[in-house]
Amino acid sequence: MTLKEKVLSNLKRVMDPELNINVVDLGLIYDIEFPEEDFVYVTMTLTTPGCPLHDSITSGVKYCLEEMEEISKVEVNLVWEPAWSPEKMTPDGLKQIGR
Repeated sequence: MTLKEKVLSNLKRVMDPELNINVVDLGLIYDIEFPEEDFVYVTMTLTTPGCPLHDSITSGVKYCLEEMEEISKVEVNLVWEPAWSPEKMTPDGLKQIGR
């Protein structure tokens, strides 16, 4: 398993509390980069710009990745473009909402 795959697997532990779907299957993770060997830079969005839980979700992303022994530095970049839509969800995420 590559480090990127491990990161994505770990991120599946972070749930959107309103929808009860993880951030990966919800399609909120746009990009994962490794500027340095032990540094992960995550670009993500939320379902709506006014999401009242944005701090808890982005903190959850950071916390779950900081727990990984391969990672010593995490930066989360929250973006609004492109805007999130249900089309960004994975097939597993769509199943969870009954589509």
